[in-house]
Amino acid sequence: MDVHKLKEEVVAYSKEIGIDKIGFASVDVFEELKGRLKRHEALGYHSGFEKGSPDERSEPKLLMPEAQSIIAIALAYPSKLKDAPKNKRGDRRGVFARASWGQDYHDVLRDRLHKLGAFLKERMPDVEMKSMVDTGELSDRAVAERAGIGFSAKNSCIITPEFGSYVYLGEMLTNIPFEPDEPVEDGCGDCNICVDTCPTGALVQGGQLNAQRCIAFLTQTKDFLADEFRTKIGNRVYGCDTCQTVCPKNKKMDFHNHEEFEPDPEIVKPRLLPLLSVSNREFKEKFGPLSGSWRGKKPIQRNAILALGLYKEEAAVDELIRLMKQDPRPVIRGTAAYSLGKIGTDACYEAINEAMANETDDEVKAEMKKGLKFQKV
Repeated sequence: MDVHKLKEEVVAYSKEIGIDKIGFASVDVFEELKGRLKRHEALGYHSGFEKGSPDERSEPKLLMPEAQSIIAIALAYPSKLKDAPKNKRGDRRGVFARASWGQDYHDVLRDRLHKLGAFLKERMPDVEMKSMVDTGELSDRAVAERAGIGFSAKNSCIITPEFGSYVYLGEMLTNIPFEPDEPVEDGCGDCNICVDTCPTGALVQGGQLNAQRCIAFLTQTKDFLADEFRTKIGNRVYGCDTCQTVCPKNKKMDFHNHEEFEPDPEIVKPRLLPLLSVSNREFKEKFGPLSGSWRGKKPIQRNAILALGLYKEEAAVDELIRLMKQDPRPVIRGTAAYSLGKIGTDACYEAINEAMANETDDEVKAEMKKGLKFQKV
């Protein structure tokens, strides 16, 4: 088989099946990435969601010994929401990050990689492949950078010349010796807007992310949110887009190339109050198709409670009191008490004092005391 000709055929076929960009990379060890991962680990910058050791994440042949090349793909997603519902007093709304709009991107990219794999199998029956999307050991961004999909920017995203950083990434290890593509030249230059604008200072320096401070990570945690981040997350119920929306390279970037990624405004900008009482079944039916649902409803409800407190939304008081007194989950009870204190009506403080007399969980009691501290003497 003429590998050069096969590469041309793969590129042409990728366009037919809705892959916006494709590139090819070597399977050499990602030496710089390995060093960075080990430094991050030592500094405690990891989120804990990563799969594999630094060696596994940077040495493709550890994952597939017979690998000779990597195919990287990118699919663009929208950045603008059409007919976005208004967020107003009495009807407050949260927001899912753009990367969680529409159908779960893991499923969509796996579908494209599966079709690509089937195409290769037809031409080379003995081909060996291993595909990954986000949850695999390999760093999607490192592979995409090497394959010429885009450059690794200071906001820790891959920025493509065509679509900005609003792209999903996936890759496929193969035993076919495809010729690698040339990397894209770095385009950040002296610009430091994303680093300077990050609400929590998670971008330690250009391209280095402290995941423990990143709002996108924090919105996915299930425990009590640390005090310093409670006002920083705003009305985000899942993820954060700040470092992308402020990027000059993303100006006017808004692509609606894939029906699967088209968002339902009522789902990606959900009413906060109904979120507090949604059942598991209702949550799965409404939010299940989103990638942002993977941690379940608890983190999203906790974030919604914090947003209602930040807004001082008095329409939420009765529901927050119910949660504080009746919800079986300590994180929800305690966070409700904290937000009631932020809202700050007399009824809020009376309810906190009343609930504290019956509360047995020490962490929840601590949150109740935090809520009462907002009371003006």
